[in-house]
Amino acid sequence: MAAIIIIQLLIVLALIFIGARVGGIGLGIYGMVGVFILVFGFGMRPGQVPVDVMLIIVSVITATASLQAAGGLDYLVGLAAKFLRKNPTRITYYGPLVTWLFCLVAGTAHTSYSLLPIISEIAKNSKIRPERPLTVATIAASLGITGSPMSAATAAVISTDLLGGRGIELRDVLLVCIPSSLIAILVAAFVQNRIGKELEDDPEYQRRVKEGIINPESEHRTMEQTTQRPAPQAKRAVLAFLLGVFLVVLFGSVPSLRPSFEVDGVTTTLSMPETIEILMMSIAALILVVGKASVKKAVSGNIFGAGMNAMVSIFGIAWMGDTFFNGNIEFFKAHIAQIVTQYPFFFAVALFVMSIMLFSQAATVRTLFPLGLGLGIPPLALVAMFPAVNGYFFIPNYPTEVAAINFDTTGTTRIGKYVLNHSFQLSGWITTIVSIGVGYLIISFLY
Repeated sequence: MAAIIIIQLLIVLALIFIGARVGGIGLGIYGMVGVFILVFGFGMRPGQVPVDVMLIIVSVITATASLQAAGGLDYLVGLAAKFLRKNPTRITYYGPLVTWLFCLVAGTAHTSYSLLPIISEIAKNSKIRPERPLTVATIAASLGITGSPMSAATAAVISTDLLGGRGIELRDVLLVCIPSSLIAILVAAFVQNRIGKELEDDPEYQRRVKEGIINPESEHRTMEQTTQRPAPQAKRAVLAFLLGVFLVVLFGSVPSLRPSFEVDGVTTTLSMPETIEILMMSIAALILVVGKASVKKAVSGNIFGAGMNAMVSIFGIAWMGDTFFNGNIEFFKAHIAQIVTQYPFFFAVALFVMSIMLFSQAATVRTLFPLGLGLGIPPLALVAMFPAVNGYFFIPNYPTEVAAINFDTTGTTRIGKYVLNHSFQLSGWITTIVSIGVGYLIISFLY
């Protein structure tokens, strides 16, 4: 029995690795190959398809893509840039916090691509080592997802077949993850602000100045802002999108506001996944109207493409994980349940490692949270461990990390000689450990 499970696990891990190397929808495609092998080759019963998560991704990404098409995202970035330029000396704190807030509201880390070059530029012109704010901001983008009412990862957590069916509401996730993420970012910024040599003393920066790659005197320029005079429809689109975010948080925090229905004598309340789906698709329509946005432009933008990639990936990889873990749940209960329930930290490590391989918080949740519930880990403990799914910073090949390195023309944000000794490790570990620790404190005092 154990030998067969090991073989199945190796197959699952191999397909995850192949899918991650292929990138894009490769995770979903090779994940589905895994489902095929487990079902047709080993005769296992298929796990649950993550329908709720997939539909929430479609609805939220549709609204966000509509906002992008209406110019709303550019308008928000312009506001953020204006704020950051007024506070250049605090860029190590304000840069990551603004990035976190953007990703928290939008539910996707892709909004950080617009902010990272601004953060780098302000830091360089203020003679602050760009590595400091850039590394924390890059990690903060991921923390914004684990706690955002709009993200696919949060949708996975509160889906009815996971924690949503165990009494966990959206308000619980927000109450635990938002404060813990905020504190973790501040701690990381405090530490990072003291790491590395000052910019003008950095050997790599000095080399680039000497060779003429960087000209400090001529580079005190203001980045061109296409959103200084935003069109009125861009502002209206932002207001419509924020209305959607507000309504999602409101209905998630006060379940009694959601409609109830009586079916066969049993009263049921509209679930939170269904609420998000209805609200955000309706908000997408409102954005298209008030923002005068083109549907064709919405679906051709990078936000929509990234969201659809995420949906396909979760479809295959999460179904494979659910099939494997639920198909062997009795084995896991018998061998590791006692250890994991006594020392939940070990399960947080498993979440961290899996996220490195999957490159997706939502896919990690869908893959391992069912196992955690099956092992008897309390749902609130899983909420506290939620930030552990941000471990993909460990290997510096995630797009936000690559982008941050390229945006830093001073060369202070870098990949080390041994690859893993890169600029993002310290901020990543600090935010992960602090956010989980603070999350445990919150659930200990409030529940």
